[in-house]
Amino acid sequence: MLITNKNDFNKYYDAVVNKNSEFIGIFFTCVKTTGIFCIPTCSARKPKAKNVEFYTTSNECLQQGYRPCKICKPTNNAYEPPAEIKAALTLINKNPYQKVTDYILKQNGIQPEKIRRWFKKNHGMTFQAYQRMVRINSAFQELKQGKDVTDSAFDQGYESLSGFGYSFKNIVGSSPKNSSDKNIIVINRITTPLGPMFACATDRGICLLEFTDRRMLETEFHDLQKRYNAIILTGNNPHLKQLNRELDEYFDGKRDTFSVQLDIKGTGFQIKAWQELQNILYGETRSYQQQADILGIPNTVRAVATANGKNRIAIIVPCHRLTGKNGELKGYGGGIERKQWLLNHEANNRDNFTNNQNI
Repeated sequence: MLITNKNDFNKYYDAVVNKNSEFIGIFFTCVKTTGIFCIPTCSARKPKAKNVEFYTTSNECLQQGYRPCKICKPTNNAYEPPAEIKAALTLINKNPYQKVTDYILKQNGIQPEKIRRWFKKNHGMTFQAYQRMVRINSAFQELKQGKDVTDSAFDQGYESLSGFGYSFKNIVGSSPKNSSDKNIIVINRITTPLGPMFACATDRGICLLEFTDRRMLETEFHDLQKRYNAIILTGNNPHLKQLNRELDEYFDGKRDTFSVQLDIKGTGFQIKAWQELQNILYGETRSYQQQADILGIPNTVRAVATANGKNRIAIIVPCHRLTGKNGELKGYGGGIERKQWLLNHEANNRDNFTNNQNI
């Protein structure tokens, strides 16, 4: 949303002048004279008030034709967890069995109020709910490996089986004893130059990579759980760690292909279409008609477009490389502006590679 209220404008401009970190992620500064946008703490020379406008999301800045600042990298740093959040996450990861209370946060110099606000805004849940999810994730994996329910409950810090059972069922959807046939999909949040993304993975590979503001994302999550007979829990695994590394290299212009394992489910035609998308080389594009011809259905461009829209793994399964007949940009789940950015990024960096090999 464009900020038009004069009082808010003055408040935001004052935050820019003073490099106030409390406003990171609240608004973005768009500089009309340079065509770039920044976060409030950017170290670049401060523009005059008459030359700026403020938007509340990075995607809106991209839609208006602004480019991310190369100094402050707004779409990365605006969504990167602040130092206090990272410290709180370290406390959780250090001992998942221990409940990190407000008292423990304060003992470590962390303000509980900031933690609560950040988790509510960026994860849509409270800090305590996030902790419960991590603990239940750990317990679920222990139960899958044959651990006794009682032992798992008390090892996770629950004082009663009923409390453990209630939390488990509330998150997983069924009781511990009735969940043995369920699989696990772990979800992680990744920051990128185009904004944050959600990545999901099974123990076989990546099954979802989407921008967090994609429409109908909740529907995709429900579909994933149904297709994989799984529950989605916050966590990490080797596939997600590899994905993080490879995405960093891609956005740095140092990778043109991905080797991370995928775990894709769909109809026979959808899988064939998604596999063919991965044959479109970095820095190149293909029309929907050309894709239909290659797939052997020359008169069914709509089927190609539908399969493209059902792709759940952005960038790696590069549906952004499909265009209209004359190179016209058409539908993209992450937004046309992001599609244009990705195509420009690949066009500008393809000379970095020889014979399509990673450097």
